[in-house]
Amino acid sequence: MRLNRAGIAAALLLTVITTFLLAVAWEYGLEEFVSKALGLPFEEHSEEKEHWRFILTSTGFVFLSLTVPALLLLHMFSRLQGAHSATITAQELANSLARHDALTGLPNRRVFADELRHAIEESKAEGGDCTVMLIGLDRFKFARDLHGHQAGDTVLCEVAERLLALRPPGATLARLGGDKFAIIIAGDSQRDFSVRLAQRIITAVSLPIAVGNIQVDIGATIGIAFRSPENSDPEALLRAADIAMCRTKRDGRGNFQFFEEAMDRELKERAHLEVDLRKAVANDEIEPFYQPLVALPDRTLTGFEILARWPRAQGSIPPDVFIPIAEDTGLIADLTYRILRRACLDAKAWPAPLMLSLNVSPTQLMDATLPQRILAILTDTGFPAARLEIEITENAIINNMDIAHATLTSLHNMGVKIALDDFGTGYSSLSHLRKLRFDKIKIDRSFILSMQESEDSRKLVDAIIGLGKSLKLPTTAEGIETEENAVWLAENGCTSGQGYLFGKAMPAAEVARFLQRDEEAPAEAPAEVPARALAS
Repeated sequence: MRLNRAGIAAALLLTVITTFLLAVAWEYGLEEFVSKALGLPFEEHSEEKEHWRFILTSTGFVFLSLTVPALLLLHMFSRLQGAHSATITAQELANSLARHDALTGLPNRRVFADELRHAIEESKAEGGDCTVMLIGLDRFKFARDLHGHQAGDTVLCEVAERLLALRPPGATLARLGGDKFAIIIAGDSQRDFSVRLAQRIITAVSLPIAVGNIQVDIGATIGIAFRSPENSDPEALLRAADIAMCRTKRDGRGNFQFFEEAMDRELKERAHLEVDLRKAVANDEIEPFYQPLVALPDRTLTGFEILARWPRAQGSIPPDVFIPIAEDTGLIADLTYRILRRACLDAKAWPAPLMLSLNVSPTQLMDATLPQRILAILTDTGFPAARLEIEITENAIINNMDIAHATLTSLHNMGVKIALDDFGTGYSSLSHLRKLRFDKIKIDRSFILSMQESEDSRKLVDAIIGLGKSLKLPTTAEGIETEENAVWLAENGCTSGQGYLFGKAMPAAEVARFLQRDEEAPAEAPAEVPARALAS
């Protein structure tokens, strides 16, 4: 009999009935038989009521004596049954959590790995394909930091719903953690099918997401990898998709790419370059180079922009290669401070009016210690704060306006000047110019280089110069390479320029010779002689 409430009640009832029957049997024959068998005295003429008094008394006593234990047993059983149910529920929940993402309800990395292993084995046995699409969300971290973690969770759940709606039949969709999702497509998946699916995912994820009274805009970058002899196990196939996704992010985000073996080679080369870069920064092998800044229209030298160069015996590494690596690895701060210290020591020997201009990365601008670090370098080197100009990009400001405002205010209070670099290429806003008190606007070189071929670029440059005039802010044009552009910029009110026309970036030793030739130039030399001519 199963141990439950009905079973306990039946046992109690059976016990009472058994007791009653035994009492009846005892009074009507069993007592006499036992007494004679044991040689005990026995009264044969007991009254009938005495018999039944004994029967009922013994039965009632047994009933009462068993009722309380039975009730206690029922209570204990009820609690035991509740605990058992809770244990089963907890086990089911644990199993679910072990296999599903707690936030979105999608299969997690563990399930994804199992499904991918099964899909690869099946594709090998049947000669079919196996495709992995790795989806990374763009601007998610910024949106979460801006609106809070609860809003971030809402965004992830909405993205999961949109991906579920686009998931092909039989495909596995999983959340791998953070802002990464993945899809396994087994069977004969065509490249064109993957292209269409990736485009649909990017379009769907890019649609605005309503979170309460706010609207969140994010995007998606996708890496796609097919099973191949080189990527025939789950880890290798997922890694290939990850490499393709990271490459796409570096190339501009909001797009997709298929994995190619060249990407893997580039990644390994980048890893080696990262190791070399760490050593180069620690050993001060990254050198400051200086590109002349000149006033317009007279083209007198006003200072130099500090540019990082990495000379190596096997060939120099371009800044657009090693600077992003320095930013990704967190080396950019140490690199910048080392370059600035060396530049301040170099510039102390130059004529006092000449300025130094230095570009700081967005991550450095978010560092509250930036002003103190710069002040310590200026103090140690004895370089005047009034001769230093810090350049920041528009995209650096948008990450956190409050921190940017506090950092730039501290630099201003030290006497350091602030320039808005690459104006027009990022999140341009007049409120930035008003709130952050910039001392200069720098026009991005891409507009200057395309002025002769693009009337739109020329109009845009003219508009930026006009904006600077209205706000009483000087403007510097980068990338001036032709005399025609230099003349046009000067005639339209641009106050300073920078580019190959006036001089390429040079090491400190060449700057000394550059300045010496400038001082030794004949007195009758025209004032408008380009700085490039003096450097040649």
